[in-house]
Amino acid sequence: MKRYTIGLDYGTLSVRAVLLDLQTGEEKAECVFEYPHGVLDSELPCGVRLPQDWALQVPQDYLQGLTAVVRGVLEQSGVPKEEVAGIGVDFTACTILPTDAEGTPLCEKAEFERTPNAYCKLWKHHSAQSCADRIDAVARQRGEPWLPLYGGKVSSEWMLPKILQTVEESPEVYRAAAFILEAGDWIVWKLTGVQKRSGCGAGYKAFYRDGTGYPEREFFRALHPMLEDVVQTKLNAPVIPVGSCAGTLTDEMAEQLGLCAGIPVAAAVVDAHASVPASGIYEPGSMLIIMGTSSCHMLLSEEERGIPGVCGIVKDGIIPGLFAYEAGQTCVGDSFSWFVHNGVPAAYEEEAKQRGISIHRLLREKASNLLPGESGLVALDWFNGARSPWMDSALSGTIVGLTIATRPEEIYRALLESTAFGTRRIIDQFVNSGAPVQKLCAAGGIPMKDPLIMQIYADVCGREITVAGSGQSGAFGSAIYAAAAAGFGSVAGLAARLGRLSGTVYRPIPENVRRYEALYKEYCALSDFLARGSGIMHRLREGKSST
Repeated sequence: MKRYTIGLDYGTLSVRAVLLDLQTGEEKAECVFEYPHGVLDSELPCGVRLPQDWALQVPQDYLQGLTAVVRGVLEQSGVPKEEVAGIGVDFTACTILPTDAEGTPLCEKAEFERTPNAYCKLWKHHSAQSCADRIDAVARQRGEPWLPLYGGKVSSEWMLPKILQTVEESPEVYRAAAFILEAGDWIVWKLTGVQKRSGCGAGYKAFYRDGTGYPEREFFRALHPMLEDVVQTKLNAPVIPVGSCAGTLTDEMAEQLGLCAGIPVAAAVVDAHASVPASGIYEPGSMLIIMGTSSCHMLLSEEERGIPGVCGIVKDGIIPGLFAYEAGQTCVGDSFSWFVHNGVPAAYEEEAKQRGISIHRLLREKASNLLPGESGLVALDWFNGARSPWMDSALSGTIVGLTIATRPEEIYRALLESTAFGTRRIIDQFVNSGAPVQKLCAAGGIPMKDPLIMQIYADVCGREITVAGSGQSGAFGSAIYAAAAAGFGSVAGLAARLGRLSGTVYRPIPENVRRYEALYKEYCALSDFLARGSGIMHRLREGKSST
């Protein structure tokens, strides 16, 4: 009897797989594969230099990783291939690529290997900000009804700004592309030989609405004449809901992966969204924060309402039958890594080496001895641009209050606190707009291993935070969607039965809550000043771009 599914979680730097036991909920095996080319943010593999704010990837890394992790979990577990009932895929989004009619990425063709717009544009590719601004302006001018449901502002991270950038900078790539699609949908296409678009990806990242579809041709024509028929030509494929079967595994891919041909492959899902059912969340009012290099905040609701600064709300976007909101921060773990790589003195490096611990651990130990506000610092969590509630990739990170007496651990703690303040602002935005947040949970690598930052989050938010039960919640959730596609039950039912939270709960400390309340007000005042019309950060970025 078949009793296992495989969940694939494509992240920023690696792909992970989990083999899930559908009877016990046990993660029978897991495997990770790091992309050989990583993130292309300075040059292409051929040596072509990239401008500021580009973030590309090589699609063959995804396929190489696919084979490695699927075969890896089978070998580790010893589970016969005949017992694997299906495959699910999640992918960090919005990550898009142009392909020919057979699904070959254009960057693999000789005529486009030196053309940046022919490669995969990763979610944090932010050089399409001017395109996002123009889309936003046209949508406002036309009174597009979908705009308020995307927080009232278009993000450069989404699909259409990235497509418009290709049209303007590399029209030959746009003309040559038979399709432009989410990388998650491309993987599903490779697995099944059939192209289907995920309602999750299309809904959150491409303005697709249940019942009405994509925006009208007139809107696209108003953006650029070449875009008038973008839906009919480049996006032309069926859109299907999460938890449904996109197709079955082809003979060729089955042989490559070591699986049986004909098993169901689920519709792709955005990576953060897959963590929700994995955490046993399937009811309204529950918010999950997925914390890693960036953060996403997912909230289930029975109501659809536009909330300013929230990235989007999609019917059936995570749990069929419910609306699901998405908000987020573009820089969380990335900001901590930036400081460790660029701001730690040699004495700290030597201390960590002598003690046999990482710099992160050393800084956390030192930072844990500080009281909230003791350093006199407040930072803004915009080191990779700002997502919710500002939707502006031209904003940048800030640390206020530095003196010649400031120590590295004080800066490190200020960066931790800045991400907690950003999350608090998102929660406040939901609550103040009539979308209650009754339960707060956290998933991802950070909550599993960093008690200091989780206590800071609980203190800043003034709420209990429960940690997810799986260290690979994205892949675990994808395996749940695979089970739904294979007919083992509904997504909600499987989430209730298989998903889980850990017993780790962080509770706010009253005195810390009081101290952070004052500091949070300073964070809000500073962010309001720098994001709402001062123009300082935009001018600085323009100066950097012109040099």
